[in-house]
Amino acid sequence: MKAHDGMYIGGEWRPAEGRDTIAVVNPADERIIAHVPAGTAADVDAAVRAARAAFPGWAATPPAERAALIGALRDALAARKDEIAETVTAELGSPLALSQAVHARVPVLVAGSYAELAASHAFEEKIGNSTVHHEPVGVVGAITPWNYPLHQIVAKVAPALAAGCTVVLKPAEDTPLTAQLFAEATADAGLPAGVFNLVTGLGPVAGQALAEHGGVDLVSFTGSTAVGRQIGATAGAAVKRVALELGGKSANVILPGADLAKAVNVGVANVMSNSGQTCSAWTRMLVDADRYEEAVSLAVTAVAKYVPGERVGPLVNAKQQARVRGYIEKGVAEGARLVAGGPEAPREQGYFVSPTVFADVTPEMTIAQEEIFGPVLSILKYEDEEDALRIANGTVYGLAGAVWAADEEQAVAFARRMETGQVDINGGRFNPQAPFGGYKQSGVGRELGPHGLSEYLQTKSFQF
Repeated sequence: MKAHDGMYIGGEWRPAEGRDTIAVVNPADERIIAHVPAGTAADVDAAVRAARAAFPGWAATPPAERAALIGALRDALAARKDEIAETVTAELGSPLALSQAVHARVPVLVAGSYAELAASHAFEEKIGNSTVHHEPVGVVGAITPWNYPLHQIVAKVAPALAAGCTVVLKPAEDTPLTAQLFAEATADAGLPAGVFNLVTGLGPVAGQALAEHGGVDLVSFTGSTAVGRQIGATAGAAVKRVALELGGKSANVILPGADLAKAVNVGVANVMSNSGQTCSAWTRMLVDADRYEEAVSLAVTAVAKYVPGERVGPLVNAKQQARVRGYIEKGVAEGARLVAGGPEAPREQGYFVSPTVFADVTPEMTIAQEEIFGPVLSILKYEDEEDALRIANGTVYGLAGAVWAADEEQAVAFARRMETGQVDINGGRFNPQAPFGGYKQSGVGRELGPHGLSEYLQTKSFQF
């Protein structure tokens, strides 16, 4: 794992315009493992200019050729899977097994799906006496978070490339080494110079410069709802397209008659995965009154298996650790019943938080309304299906969710009434082709599959 001391612009590593750097810290032991450049507006401008210069040639490249290069990128990522997993573990803190199974593997699947889509997508269609062309939007400014550092990059860059767009990426400052590995992989794959560009830096500096740059045609951002509002306002002022994948407070609804043990165990695993740092995590478990205490007992047993430093890693940094511990203290103060975990640090070193379960949580409590982004589960009681639906829909978010029922039709009927972008039915498996994105304040637009590709296309019609 070698950190680059420059930016990847125009197909080469170039010295940064400024001298400031960002320290990359291993959250498991709090040691500095590398430094990367803190990009400035000048670095962003150079990257956007390179992307703009490369755009006409890349947009004119036949889709089959773009597909072949995205396939080569997929293969380059697959060849580096061990290095990627070790790097994610070092800068994010996720257990190596999770880094191998999810952080390194899923982006390969997603890249492969876009290699196929680029070759098969209908970029032209006939509607009556018109021919409708689907053309690339232009230069994409991609701003990605730290929680799934490679997946979030691939979920933006791969469809943008498939559409014929060029890209400038500003990755999260906590996980820039994974982004640098991705830049190396684009070079290994033979992408033309300027098609993909990387600028590391701080959000308020490099991220803001990218969002407001006049040479960027679309801004794709994944992160907090608060920052998403700022980026949306910036893009709106310039009448610039924007795609926002933001926060979540997803409900795991266990209907009467469902397999309670399976629903609780899968739900706990979902919340504890990636140390709870997943925007779509089912952090609110809704259980009917008759089985409520049984569900609480099952959750306490299940969460005991998630030992900090073994099956669950640290949070990404000290600020995030303090934030999550503050939410746990808030839950206790507002009267929720703490049945597992708590605010005390479980280890002397590292940004760990104890896997925590709250019972007797009511819908208006802070821990039931706000995104915590840590290993904290709230269990809420409902009286009937209408009450469950009211609680499930009773937040400003609508990103994901789950429904469990003995009868699949009952689960589907309930899921149809949930105000959320994606619902797993009885433990449905991840599908890299299915659209991912939210309702309400969880965002604008979709990622993954053909819907994700469409975000990077604009339409032009010819009438005959």
